[in-house]
Amino acid sequence: MRGFATWRSDAIRGERLILAVKAAVAASVAWLLAPYVPFADSAYSYYAPLGVLVSMYPTVAGSARAGAQSLLGLGIGIALGLGGLGLVFAGAPGVVAIALVIGVGIVIGGVTALGAGRDLVAVAALFVLLIGGLDAEQFSLSYLLTMGFGVVIGVFTNLLIVPPLYLRRASEQLTSLRDAARDVLRDVADALDDREIDSERISGSARELADLLADAADEVNVAEESSRGNPRSRGRAADRRLNALRLRALERTTRATIELAEILAQAGAESRGSDLETWRVLSDAVRASADLVAAPPNDSTAENRLQTAGDALDAAVAELGRLASPADAPAYTRAFAYAAAVCVCRIVDASREFVDAPAD
Repeated sequence: MRGFATWRSDAIRGERLILAVKAAVAASVAWLLAPYVPFADSAYSYYAPLGVLVSMYPTVAGSARAGAQSLLGLGIGIALGLGGLGLVFAGAPGVVAIALVIGVGIVIGGVTALGAGRDLVAVAALFVLLIGGLDAEQFSLSYLLTMGFGVVIGVFTNLLIVPPLYLRRASEQLTSLRDAARDVLRDVADALDDREIDSERISGSARELADLLADAADEVNVAEESSRGNPRSRGRAADRRLNALRLRALERTTRATIELAEILAQAGAESRGSDLETWRVLSDAVRASADLVAAPPNDSTAENRLQTAGDALDAAVAELGRLASPADAPAYTRAFAYAAAVCVCRIVDASREFVDAPAD
Protein backbone atom coordinates (compact mmCIF):
# COMPACT_ATOMS: atom_id res chain seq x y z
CA MET A 1 0.00 0.00 0.00
CA ARG A 2 2.90 2.38 0.70
CA GLY A 3 4.18 1.95 -2.85
CA PHE A 4 0.75 2.66 -4.30
CA ALA A 5 0.32 5.73 -2.12
CA THR A 6 3.71 7.09 -3.25
CA TRP A 7 2.84 6.41 -6.89
CA ARG A 8 -0.50 8.15 -6.53
CA SER A 9 1.08 11.15 -4.80
CA ASP A 10 3.65 11.57 -7.58
CA ALA A 11 0.98 11.26 -10.26
CA ILE A 12 -1.41 13.88 -8.90
CA ARG A 13 0.88 16.47 -7.35
CA GLY A 14 0.42 20.03 -8.57
CA GLU A 15 3.37 20.28 -10.94
CA ARG A 16 2.38 17.07 -12.72
CA LEU A 17 -1.22 18.17 -13.13
CA ILE A 18 -0.16 21.54 -14.55
CA LEU A 19 2.16 19.78 -17.00
CA ALA A 20 -0.69 17.48 -18.05
CA VAL A 21 -3.01 20.43 -18.70
CA LYS A 22 -0.36 22.29 -20.69
CA ALA A 23 0.40 19.19 -22.76
CA ALA A 24 -3.29 18.67 -23.49
CA VAL A 25 -3.75 22.30 -24.54
CA ALA A 26 -0.60 22.33 -26.66
CA ALA A 27 -1.48 19.04 -28.39
CA SER A 28 -4.96 20.35 -29.22
CA VAL A 29 -3.59 23.59 -30.64
CA ALA A 30 -0.97 21.72 -32.66
CA TRP A 31 -3.63 19.39 -34.09
CA LEU A 32 -5.87 22.29 -35.09
CA LEU A 33 -3.09 24.33 -36.73
CA ALA A 34 -1.03 21.53 -38.28
CA PRO A 35 -3.00 21.51 -41.59
CA TYR A 36 -1.74 25.05 -42.22
CA VAL A 37 1.98 24.16 -41.90
CA PRO A 38 3.63 25.17 -45.20
CA PHE A 39 4.98 22.40 -47.46
CA ALA A 40 3.42 19.69 -45.27
CA ASP A 41 0.62 17.37 -46.32
CA SER A 42 -2.37 17.88 -44.01
CA ALA A 43 -2.95 14.10 -44.07
CA TYR A 44 -0.07 13.77 -41.65
CA SER A 45 -1.23 16.39 -39.14
CA TYR A 46 -1.41 13.74 -36.42
CA TYR A 47 2.36 13.99 -36.03
CA ALA A 48 2.03 17.50 -34.60
CA PRO A 49 0.57 16.33 -31.24
CA LEU A 50 3.35 13.75 -31.14
CA GLY A 51 5.85 16.60 -31.45
CA VAL A 52 4.21 18.23 -28.44
CA LEU A 53 4.54 15.05 -26.41
CA VAL A 54 8.24 14.54 -27.09
CA SER A 55 8.99 18.14 -26.08
CA MET A 56 6.76 18.52 -23.02
CA TYR A 57 9.22 18.23 -20.13
CA PRO A 58 8.99 19.53 -16.54
CA THR A 59 11.30 22.48 -17.35
CA VAL A 60 11.49 24.98 -20.20
CA ALA A 61 15.15 24.23 -20.85
CA GLY A 62 14.39 20.52 -20.76
CA SER A 63 11.59 21.01 -23.29
CA ALA A 64 13.86 22.89 -25.69
CA ARG A 65 16.62 20.33 -25.34
CA ALA A 66 14.31 17.33 -25.75
CA GLY A 67 12.62 18.92 -28.74
CA ALA A 68 15.90 19.59 -30.51
CA GLN A 69 17.19 16.10 -29.75
CA SER A 70 13.96 14.54 -30.99
CA LEU A 71 14.10 16.42 -34.28
CA LEU A 72 17.73 15.42 -34.72
CA GLY A 73 16.89 11.77 -34.11
CA LEU A 74 13.93 12.08 -36.42
CA GLY A 75 16.06 13.56 -39.21
CA ILE A 76 18.61 10.78 -38.90
CA GLY A 77 15.86 8.18 -38.93
CA ILE A 78 14.26 9.70 -42.02
CA ALA A 79 17.58 9.61 -43.84
CA LEU A 80 18.04 6.00 -42.80
CA GLY A 81 14.53 5.11 -43.98
CA LEU A 82 15.13 6.74 -47.36
CA GLY A 83 18.30 4.69 -47.63
CA GLY A 84 16.27 1.56 -46.96
CA LEU A 85 13.82 2.52 -49.69
CA GLY A 86 16.75 2.98 -52.02
CA LEU A 87 17.72 -0.62 -51.36
CA VAL A 88 14.19 -1.79 -52.11
CA PHE A 89 14.08 0.15 -55.38
CA ALA A 90 17.45 -1.39 -56.25
CA GLY A 91 15.90 -4.85 -55.95
CA ALA A 92 16.67 -5.86 -52.35
CA PRO A 93 13.89 -7.81 -50.59
CA GLY A 94 11.70 -5.67 -48.31
CA VAL A 95 12.44 -7.85 -45.31
CA VAL A 96 16.16 -7.21 -45.73
CA ALA A 97 15.59 -3.44 -45.87
CA ILE A 98 13.45 -3.58 -42.73
CA ALA A 99 16.06 -5.60 -40.88
CA LEU A 100 18.83 -3.22 -41.91
CA VAL A 101 17.08 0.03 -40.99
CA ILE A 102 15.92 -1.37 -37.63
CA GLY A 103 19.35 -2.76 -36.80
CA VAL A 104 21.25 0.34 -37.85
CA GLY A 105 18.64 2.58 -36.20
CA ILE A 106 19.03 0.83 -32.87
CA VAL A 107 22.83 1.03 -33.12
CA ILE A 108 22.66 4.78 -33.83
CA GLY A 109 20.17 5.10 -30.98
CA GLY A 110 22.98 4.05 -28.67
CA VAL A 111 24.62 7.46 -29.14
CA THR A 112 23.89 9.10 -25.80
CA ALA A 113 24.27 12.62 -27.24
CA LEU A 114 20.97 12.10 -29.07
CA GLY A 115 19.19 12.10 -25.72
CA ALA A 116 15.42 12.08 -26.19
CA GLY A 117 15.88 11.49 -29.93
CA ARG A 118 17.61 8.13 -29.50
CA ASP A 119 14.41 6.05 -29.66
CA LEU A 120 13.05 7.98 -32.64
CA VAL A 121 15.82 6.96 -35.03
CA ALA A 122 14.63 3.40 -35.64
CA VAL A 123 10.94 4.37 -35.42
CA ALA A 124 11.26 7.16 -37.99
CA ALA A 125 13.27 4.92 -40.32
CA LEU A 126 10.60 2.21 -40.13
CA PHE A 127 7.78 4.71 -40.74
CA VAL A 128 9.49 6.11 -43.82
CA LEU A 129 10.13 2.62 -45.14
CA LEU A 130 6.64 1.23 -44.50
CA ILE A 131 4.38 4.28 -44.82
CA GLY A 132 6.31 6.50 -47.20
CA GLY A 133 6.48 4.08 -50.09
CA LEU A 134 6.37 5.76 -53.46
CA ASP A 135 5.56 9.08 -51.81
CA ALA A 136 8.46 8.87 -49.39
CA GLU A 137 9.82 12.36 -50.04
CA GLN A 138 6.51 14.10 -49.33
CA PHE A 139 5.86 11.87 -46.33
CA SER A 140 9.31 12.52 -44.92
CA LEU A 141 9.00 16.27 -45.36
CA SER A 142 5.52 16.32 -43.80
CA TYR A 143 6.64 14.07 -40.97
CA LEU A 144 9.58 16.33 -40.11
CA LEU A 145 7.71 19.62 -40.49
CA THR A 146 4.63 18.63 -38.51
CA MET A 147 6.73 17.10 -35.72
CA GLY A 148 8.85 20.25 -35.67
CA PHE A 149 5.71 22.36 -35.51
CA GLY A 150 4.47 20.32 -32.55
CA VAL A 151 7.81 20.74 -30.79
CA VAL A 152 7.65 24.52 -31.23
CA ILE A 153 4.09 24.62 -29.88
CA GLY A 154 5.11 22.47 -26.92
CA VAL A 155 8.14 24.57 -26.00
CA PHE A 156 6.28 27.88 -26.27
CA THR A 157 3.34 26.54 -24.27
CA ASN A 158 5.71 25.44 -21.52
CA LEU A 159 7.35 28.87 -21.60
CA LEU A 160 4.21 31.01 -21.70
CA ILE A 161 1.82 29.12 -19.41
CA VAL A 162 3.08 28.93 -15.82
CA PRO A 163 6.69 28.05 -16.67
CA PRO A 164 7.78 25.64 -13.92
CA LEU A 165 10.23 26.84 -11.29
CA TYR A 166 11.37 24.38 -8.65
CA LEU A 167 13.55 26.52 -6.39
CA ARG A 168 11.24 26.20 -3.39
CA ARG A 169 10.88 22.45 -3.82
CA ALA A 170 14.67 22.10 -3.93
CA SER A 171 14.97 24.19 -0.76
CA GLU A 172 12.45 21.96 1.00
CA GLN A 173 14.37 18.85 -0.06
CA LEU A 174 17.59 20.36 1.29
CA THR A 175 15.84 21.09 4.58
CA SER A 176 14.69 17.47 4.78
CA LEU A 177 18.28 16.33 4.20
CA ARG A 178 19.57 18.74 6.86
CA ASP A 179 17.03 17.50 9.41
CA ALA A 180 17.84 13.87 8.62
CA ALA A 181 21.59 14.47 9.07
CA ARG A 182 20.88 16.22 12.36
CA ASP A 183 18.77 13.30 13.58
CA VAL A 184 21.44 10.74 12.66
CA LEU A 185 24.10 12.75 14.50
CA ARG A 186 21.90 13.02 17.59
CA ASP A 187 21.25 9.28 17.50
CA VAL A 188 24.98 8.69 17.26
CA ALA A 189 25.59 11.02 20.20
CA ASP A 190 22.98 9.17 22.27
CA ALA A 191 24.63 5.85 21.41
CA LEU A 192 28.02 7.22 22.44
CA ASP A 193 26.58 8.49 25.73
CA ASP A 194 25.08 5.08 26.49
CA ARG A 195 28.12 3.29 25.05
CA GLU A 196 25.66 0.89 23.42
CA ILE A 197 26.11 1.05 19.65
CA ASP A 198 23.34 -0.61 17.63
CA SER A 199 25.31 -1.35 14.47
CA GLU A 200 22.30 -2.42 12.39
CA ARG A 201 20.28 0.67 13.23
CA ILE A 202 23.16 3.06 12.60
CA SER A 203 23.96 1.40 9.27
CA GLY A 204 20.32 1.65 8.22
CA SER A 205 20.26 5.37 9.06
CA ALA A 206 23.41 5.90 6.99
CA ARG A 207 21.82 4.21 3.95
CA GLU A 208 18.70 6.32 4.24
CA LEU A 209 20.84 9.44 4.48
CA ALA A 210 22.68 8.50 1.28
CA ASP A 211 19.35 8.18 -0.55
CA LEU A 212 18.20 11.56 0.72
CA LEU A 213 21.44 13.16 -0.46
CA ALA A 214 20.91 11.78 -3.97
CA ASP A 215 17.32 13.06 -3.99
CA ALA A 216 18.38 16.51 -2.82
CA ALA A 217 21.12 16.77 -5.44
CA ASP A 218 18.63 15.80 -8.16
CA GLU A 219 16.12 18.40 -6.94
CA VAL A 220 18.73 21.17 -6.92
CA ASN A 221 19.83 20.24 -10.45
CA VAL A 222 16.22 20.27 -11.67
CA ALA A 223 15.63 23.60 -9.95
CA GLU A 224 18.70 25.09 -11.61
CA GLU A 225 17.59 23.83 -15.01
CA SER A 226 14.07 25.16 -14.44
CA SER A 227 15.56 28.64 -13.95
CA ARG A 228 17.19 28.76 -17.38
CA GLY A 229 15.21 30.78 -19.87
CA ASN A 230 12.41 31.10 -17.32
CA PRO A 231 10.92 34.59 -16.84
CA ARG A 232 9.77 33.57 -13.35
CA SER A 233 13.41 33.16 -12.26
CA ARG A 234 14.13 36.88 -12.56
CA GLY A 235 15.08 38.26 -9.18
CA ARG A 236 15.64 34.78 -7.77
CA ALA A 237 19.41 34.62 -8.24
CA ALA A 238 19.92 34.76 -4.46
CA ASP A 239 17.70 31.70 -3.99
CA ARG A 240 19.68 29.81 -6.61
CA ARG A 241 22.99 30.68 -4.96
CA LEU A 242 21.65 29.73 -1.54
CA ASN A 243 20.48 26.33 -2.80
CA ALA A 244 23.86 25.68 -4.40
CA LEU A 245 25.71 26.73 -1.23
CA ARG A 246 23.47 24.60 0.99
CA LEU A 247 23.89 21.59 -1.27
CA ARG A 248 27.67 21.91 -1.27
CA ALA A 249 27.77 22.14 2.54
CA LEU A 250 25.24 19.35 3.05
CA GLU A 251 27.03 17.04 0.61
CA ARG A 252 30.19 17.27 2.72
CA THR A 253 28.21 17.06 5.95
CA THR A 254 26.18 14.06 4.83
CA ARG A 255 29.16 12.10 3.55
CA ALA A 256 31.05 12.73 6.78
CA THR A 257 27.98 11.74 8.82
CA ILE A 258 27.60 8.52 6.83
CA GLU A 259 31.27 7.72 7.35
CA LEU A 260 30.97 8.47 11.07
CA ALA A 261 27.97 6.15 11.34
CA GLU A 262 29.80 3.40 9.44
CA ILE A 263 32.86 3.71 11.69
CA LEU A 264 30.76 3.39 14.82
CA ALA A 265 28.69 0.58 13.31
CA GLN A 266 31.89 -1.32 12.58
CA ALA A 267 33.21 -0.65 16.06
CA GLY A 268 29.94 -1.83 17.59
CA ALA A 269 29.73 -4.92 15.40
CA GLU A 270 33.26 -5.94 16.34
CA SER A 271 32.79 -4.91 19.99
CA ARG A 272 35.79 -2.62 19.86
CA GLY A 273 35.54 0.32 22.17
CA SER A 274 31.95 -0.20 23.27
CA ASP A 275 33.12 -0.05 26.88
CA LEU A 276 35.67 2.71 26.44
CA GLU A 277 35.47 6.13 28.04
CA THR A 278 36.50 7.28 24.57
CA TRP A 279 32.95 7.23 23.28
CA ARG A 280 31.65 9.42 26.08
CA VAL A 281 34.37 11.92 25.27
CA LEU A 282 33.25 12.09 21.63
CA SER A 283 29.53 12.35 22.34
CA ASP A 284 29.62 16.06 23.26
CA ALA A 285 31.42 16.91 20.02
CA VAL A 286 28.97 14.89 17.93
CA ARG A 287 25.97 16.47 19.64
CA ALA A 288 27.40 19.96 19.15
CA SER A 289 27.94 19.21 15.46
CA ALA A 290 24.30 18.07 15.25
CA ASP A 291 23.16 21.40 16.68
CA LEU A 292 25.38 23.18 14.17
CA VAL A 293 23.94 21.23 11.23
CA ALA A 294 20.42 21.97 12.47
CA ALA A 295 20.89 25.75 12.04
CA PRO A 296 18.61 27.06 9.26
CA PRO A 297 19.91 29.49 6.61
CA ASN A 298 20.60 33.00 7.90
CA ASP A 299 20.24 31.85 11.51
CA SER A 300 21.52 34.46 13.96
CA THR A 301 22.93 31.79 16.28
CA ALA A 302 24.92 29.98 13.57
CA GLU A 303 28.25 31.56 14.50
CA ASN A 304 27.79 30.68 18.17
CA ARG A 305 26.88 27.12 17.23
CA LEU A 306 29.98 26.93 15.05
CA GLN A 307 32.17 28.13 17.90
CA THR A 308 30.58 25.68 20.33
CA ALA A 309 31.05 22.75 17.94
CA GLY A 310 34.67 23.68 17.26
CA ASP A 311 35.43 23.99 20.97
CA ALA A 312 33.74 20.66 21.72
CA LEU A 313 35.78 18.95 19.01
CA ASP A 314 39.04 20.47 20.28
CA ALA A 315 38.19 19.32 23.80
CA ALA A 316 37.38 15.80 22.61
CA VAL A 317 40.62 15.44 20.67
CA ALA A 318 42.63 16.76 23.62
CA GLU A 319 40.88 14.31 25.96
CA LEU A 320 41.56 11.43 23.58
CA GLY A 321 45.23 12.24 23.82
CA ARG A 322 45.10 12.05 27.63
CA LEU A 323 43.02 8.90 27.98
CA ALA A 324 44.76 5.59 28.30
CA SER A 325 43.38 2.60 26.41
CA PRO A 326 42.14 -0.31 28.55
CA ALA A 327 44.73 -3.02 28.97
CA ASP A 328 42.51 -5.63 27.33
CA ALA A 329 41.71 -3.48 24.26
CA PRO A 330 43.43 -4.13 20.90
CA ALA A 331 46.22 -1.69 20.10
CA TYR A 332 44.33 -0.21 17.17
CA THR A 333 41.07 0.41 19.09
CA ARG A 334 41.87 4.08 19.58
CA ALA A 335 42.06 4.46 15.77
CA PHE A 336 38.27 4.13 15.60
CA ALA A 337 37.90 7.10 17.94
CA TYR A 338 40.32 9.29 16.02
CA ALA A 339 38.66 8.38 12.72
CA ALA A 340 35.32 9.39 14.21
CA ALA A 341 36.83 12.68 15.38
CA VAL A 342 38.07 13.38 11.85
CA CYS A 343 34.51 12.90 10.56
CA VAL A 344 33.21 15.39 13.12
CA CYS A 345 35.94 17.82 12.04
CA ARG A 346 34.79 17.53 8.43
CA ILE A 347 31.19 18.26 9.48
CA VAL A 348 32.28 21.37 11.36
CA ASP A 349 34.43 22.54 8.44
CA ALA A 350 31.56 22.04 5.97
CA SER A 351 29.29 24.15 8.13
CA ARG A 352 32.04 26.74 8.60
CA GLU A 353 32.10 27.34 4.84
CA PHE A 354 28.35 27.91 4.90
CA VAL A 355 28.31 30.15 7.99
CA ASP A 356 31.25 32.26 6.75
CA ALA A 357 29.77 32.74 3.26
CA PRO A 358 29.03 36.41 2.48
CA ALA A 359 25.37 37.37 2.66
CA ASP A 360 23.61 38.56 -0.49
